[in-house]
Amino acid sequence: MSGSRVVGPAVAALLVGLAACGPSTPGAAPSPTPTPRPNATSTASTTIPTVPPSTTTPPPGTASPSPTTRPTTPATPVAPTRPAPTRPAPTRPVAPPVPATDPACTVAGRHLGEDVEVVRTSRRVVALTFDGGASDAAVAPILATLAREGVPATFFLTGDFARDHRAAARAIAAAHPVGNHTENHPDLTTLRSTAVVDEVRDGAATIRSVTGRTTAPWFRFPFGARDDRTIRLVNEECYVAVRWSVDSLGWKGTSGGMTSARVRDRVLGAARPGLIVLMHVGANPDDGTTLDADALPAVIDGLREAGYSFVSLPQVL
Repeated sequence: MSGSRVVGPAVAALLVGLAACGPSTPGAAPSPTPTPRPNATSTASTTIPTVPPSTTTPPPGTASPSPTTRPTTPATPVAPTRPAPTRPAPTRPVAPPVPATDPACTVAGRHLGEDVEVVRTSRRVVALTFDGGASDAAVAPILATLAREGVPATFFLTGDFARDHRAAARAIAAAHPVGNHTENHPDLTTLRSTAVVDEVRDGAATIRSVTGRTTAPWFRFPFGARDDRTIRLVNEECYVAVRWSVDSLGWKGTSGGMTSARVRDRVLGAARPGLIVLMHVGANPDDGTTLDADALPAVIDGLREAGYSFVSLPQVL
């Protein structure tokens, strides 16, 4: 019994030693030791490669971010501040320049540098013309006389007249040719060139907006005031500057020493082939007389008796 007791522990110790010194069994964990040792998965020595962190390859030509620096998120762009919309101030219609191909330019080209005072003709014809810039008091009787006598005439209106007396302007334009007498009837020789052109274009635009009629190529200077510069500017807008052979002076009224008989006599005394007569459609502002309208029937009769007939400017220029 005592021998078996001695042998038992010795055998146990021997088995423990063999287990510690013998080869490892595949799949078995190594015995714990004070110093850590790498795990083995097979009897052969193998090295497990280290997998680098996943990265995205930048496209060619793009700099790669530093492995130790995190890319900075770009700042969100701020939209520029837009000024608050403003409502444009209302403007009057403005007529563009007349195209050089317009027939009006052809007519103007035959009278460059002129302020036509008489029609170039040997025929016994007279052109009656009427200016409208302020009052329309005599429009109705003048149109009635012309219609009754079958006489053509040409009217020069300002934009102000067309705007202030729309019915009268439309009645005139429906029966006779209409010319441009500027927008506001200023002395054009006192204005800068740009202002002269504005007066011509604005007048044309206003008259057309009211009457539906174009004024080119007939133009008359307010007060008859003109010079080489203003005539050139008017020609460049494709207008013929038309003056007159005789001013009836009916616009002076009785307060200015005129009567209808004197108006008649002034016109008949100036009679000649191609005569251009200036009369007005308004009343004298001081005495309210309309001497041109009053004298018109006698003027027509007197010229006919002298062998004259009547034409409009488009018929002879």
